[in-house]
Amino acid sequence: MEELITVIAKALVDHPDEVRVAARENEREITYELSVHPSDVGKVIGKQGRIAKAFRTVVTSAAVKESKRVNVEIVS
Repeated sequence: MEELITVIAKALVDHPDEVRVAARENEREITYELSVHPSDVGKVIGKQGRIAKAFRTVVTSAAVKESKRVNVEIVS
């Protein structure tokens, strides 16, 4: 899952070498923290959050086989 998030994020940003993904897991959910260069945050979020919403939809759909809820947080 981390690889999927990394590939999508690197395609969106100007500084692909600064894309980092960290996972936090507890008994009910997995939270992936996506960290990008500060100037690329807007590109990952998009106008009115549309790209971020689509990003989260793709990740959630890919995680259907897991029995846990999946969240993606974007941090700078």
